[in-house]
Amino acid sequence: MSYQEDQQGKLKRQTSKQAITLAMEGRWQESVEVNSNIIENFPNDVEAHNRLGKAYMELGNYVKAKEAYDKALHLDQYNTIAKKNLQRLTHLGDGEAAPKGNTEKADPDLFIEEIGKAGVLNLYQIAPADKLVKMMAGDKVILKPLNLSLVVENTRGEYLGLVPSRQGQRLIKLMEGGNKYTAAVVSSNETSISVIIRETYQDPSQMDQVSFPGKKLEEIQPFVSDRIFQAEFEDEEELGEGAVYAEEGVESPDGIVEDVEEEKDWEQEA
Repeated sequence: MSYQEDQQGKLKRQTSKQAITLAMEGRWQESVEVNSNIIENFPNDVEAHNRLGKAYMELGNYVKAKEAYDKALHLDQYNTIAKKNLQRLTHLGDGEAAPKGNTEKADPDLFIEEIGKAGVLNLYQIAPADKLVKMMAGDKVILKPLNLSLVVENTRGEYLGLVPSRQGQRLIKLMEGGNKYTAAVVSSNETSISVIIRETYQDPSQMDQVSFPGKKLEEIQPFVSDRIFQAEFEDEEELGEGAVYAEEGVESPDGIVEDVEEEKDWEQEA
C-alpha cells in the first residue's frame, strides 16, 4: 500500500467517526456537510450515502433522503439499511417536509442496561404508521401517567403508544412515590415501536422497590450505546455479531434487544 493510499484510508476512518459522533449528538445539518464531503472524496462509500440519507430524514428533507438512499442501493443492491429506509420513506410521502431542526436525542448512557434500573419494552395500542416511521433510534420520548395507563409521547406531544399494563402500573406507582424516569426509542417501524426506560432517581421512600424486576434483565448484558445509532447506517450483520440477548427475547433488525415476554411473566415477578 502506498503512502497516499494509507493517508486516504486514515482520512476516511476519521471523517466517518466524526459523522457517527454528529449523528449520536443529533447535529444533523453538520452531519449533512461532513457526509457530503466524504462522498466528494469517496463517491462509492455506501455507508456515507446511508448516513447522508439518515441526516436528511432527521431534517425532514425526504426528497434528498430518498436520493441518498437510492444512491446507496445503486452501489450495493443488497444493502439492507438503504432498503429499510426507502420503505420507511414511502410512508412519509414524496414531498419535502418542513425541516425538523436538530432532533432531541437521549443521552447515550441511557442505552446501557442496568439490572433492575432499566428495561426495553414493546409498546401496545400503538400510533398509526405515519407517526411511528418518523421516530428514529435514540429519539427522546416522554412518559405520561393517564389513569392506569402509562402513555408514551414524542417530544412534540404526539401519542406513540402505551407501556404494557402491568409494567406501566408498576412504574406509575413508583413515579407517584417520587421516582423519576427517562426514556428513548430503541427501534421503530410502521408496525411496532420499542423503547428503553431507565430509572434516573429513586425516592428514599421507594428504596425497597425495584423498577424492573425479573430474571430477564439479569440475562441481558450491557450493550454499547452507540450501536443504537450506528445500526441506522452501518452493516447490520456486523453490528449484530456477538450481541447478547435474553433466552426469552429476540434480536431486532437493528441489532438490539427487544422485549417479547408475555405480561403474565411480569405478573408472576411483580
